[in-house]
Amino acid sequence: MAYPYPYQQQPQPSASAPMPAVPTTVFGPQYCAPYPVDLAIVKKVMTISDGNFVVTDINGNIVFKVKGSLLTLRDRRVLIDAAGNPIATLRRKIMTAHDRWQAYRGESTEAKDLIFTLKRSSLIQFKTKLDVFLATNTKEDVCDFKVKGSWFERSCVVYAGESNTIVAQMHKKHTVQSILIGKDNFTVTVYPNIDYAFIVALIVILDEINEDEKAE
Repeated sequence: MAYPYPYQQQPQPSASAPMPAVPTTVFGPQYCAPYPVDLAIVKKVMTISDGNFVVTDINGNIVFKVKGSLLTLRDRRVLIDAAGNPIATLRRKIMTAHDRWQAYRGESTEAKDLIFTLKRSSLIQFKTKLDVFLATNTKEDVCDFKVKGSWFERSCVVYAGESNTIVAQMHKKHTVQSILIGKDNFTVTVYPNIDYAFIVALIVILDEINEDEKAE
């Protein structure tokens, strides 16, 4: 049976990260695979108009691209599929203390199309910790997902809520090619039944926050 997902050889998840019984859909059920999905994310450092991220499957087929607006280059990103259709708009909320970002469906920025909100867990951090609240979680008492990243160690992990259940892991790889042509390479493993478009969006925002930290 063929699945409409990036190809994967279907390794089994580890015992420490049990497979969710029900797919965790954030952007859409078409982005939830019944097996672990490995994605490669290439960040184009020197680029003008072709977008600043390209996401491929393990065979090199393009799955997503991420583009920035020329007018608000650092404050807005649009996640698009391989056919160029906009999936979500990622927008930084200006003048907030906790580095707050919001994701909307398509190219909308209207409240009715809000998908999730992301913000720092605290103002002072040695390692980046981000809390993610789905749009239905209006009280924001407990986060729906948590991102913990160490850019010194070049890695990050996405957890389900306040639990220790891992839903995705990212590792950053430096290659000779990436150094010569100005690209950063990431590999991401998304666990079964987890929305991998959502995970890509989280990593893009994490990278933007990291770039802000380096600029300070």
